[in-house]
Amino acid sequence: METLHIIGGGMAGSEAAWQAAQAGVPVVLHEMRPKVETFAHRTGDFAEMVCSNSFRSDDDERNAVGLLHWEMRAASGLLMEMATRHRLPAGGALAVDRDAFSGAVTAALRAHPLISFSTEEVTALPEHGHWIVATGPLTSGALAESIRAHTGAESLAFFDAIAPIVYAETINMDIAWKQSRYDKGETLEEQTAYINCPMTKPQYEAFIDALLAAEKTEFHEGETAGYFDGCLPIEVMAERGRETLRHGPMKPVGLTNAHKPEEKAYAVVQLRRDNALGTLYNIVGFQTKMKYGAQTSVFKMIPGLEEASFARLGGIHRNTFINSPTLLDTRMRLKSRPNIRFAGQITGVEGYVESAAMGLLAGRMAAAEIKGGDLPPPGYETAMGSLVNHITGGAEAKTFQPMNVNFGLFPPLDAARGGRKGRKDRYKGYTDRAKETFNQWLAEQS
Repeated sequence: METLHIIGGGMAGSEAAWQAAQAGVPVVLHEMRPKVETFAHRTGDFAEMVCSNSFRSDDDERNAVGLLHWEMRAASGLLMEMATRHRLPAGGALAVDRDAFSGAVTAALRAHPLISFSTEEVTALPEHGHWIVATGPLTSGALAESIRAHTGAESLAFFDAIAPIVYAETINMDIAWKQSRYDKGETLEEQTAYINCPMTKPQYEAFIDALLAAEKTEFHEGETAGYFDGCLPIEVMAERGRETLRHGPMKPVGLTNAHKPEEKAYAVVQLRRDNALGTLYNIVGFQTKMKYGAQTSVFKMIPGLEEASFARLGGIHRNTFINSPTLLDTRMRLKSRPNIRFAGQITGVEGYVESAAMGLLAGRMAAAEIKGGDLPPPGYETAMGSLVNHITGGAEAKTFQPMNVNFGLFPPLDAARGGRKGRKDRYKGYTDRAKETFNQWLAEQS
């Protein structure tokens, strides 16, 4: 049987390798780390989480991301299994101990008898064999240039920013308190999964002033700062209006100060547990391109973080993706070179879960082809199908931008099921329909 080669051991590449190997196809996973390092990665482990430690909402009945979790679990996804094993309390979200999670994914892949590994950097698009390119937002310069040269199109680029991580023992809990927004969660641990730092209006105004005045990372010549709206640096949000942060990551709603329950905070900074020990917390939504020295002084203005020590400061990196609606067919193959599939963030999906889901599909599609078959994507009524449709033709090529999964990508419900229902009932209609369609797709493969 022919071998499937996968370039990139991130979320998409790891899931693609697992799915193909589980289907009985031999796989070579090409990952240049740690031999060739990147700005954002710290280890050579597979599926390393470089930004948030959250897979976002786990609600599979009324949330499109939670539905995607459900579909990946139904398809025996490796990443969802390991995320569930190493989950941390996070209200209604699926957050994980990032080191334990990536360590478990790495161990599972290395133990699989049909998966072998190469640490040599792949610098050009291969002409022969079965390949999946899942190199993610940090595609190496040489390979990115090869993709650009072959497709005849400029790769689009935006910038991804990383949030800082704080040592829990350095947070002043006489000021901060533990509570999930609206006390969400089934257990006390989940209901207290976040640390909250309150701000008065004068403190918020001073913080915004410092944020706007802070020294920022400069871009290199020829680079343009086209950000993905789901991962905006906080200073970019602040530049859009002084109240933007207070209605975004610093919104005070659903929270009651345990120390001063009668006082309503003007703004609240939330920190989410980052590891199982509870020794590290990341500042939620605080991606930044401030220089390191500026970060330390600005973030210590947050009440409760005056004496904070940082395990990691924020940063910014280039994120490259292809114009998938123009370049890929419905099986995620490069139209001009159909022996090559693309998967993950490089295709223009955004987020860990979306990237892994595209890897899952690419792995299954490639395995089916190697075994002499053809696997169509699941129906557009599903979360995975809606994403594939978006990147392979549903989106407008001229304005193509990275996209998270959302119900706006799904076909509308018919009048009988949608009607004038409330939003929650309508979302439940979407997820019920998606699960039925996805189960049919899985059954056709057995």
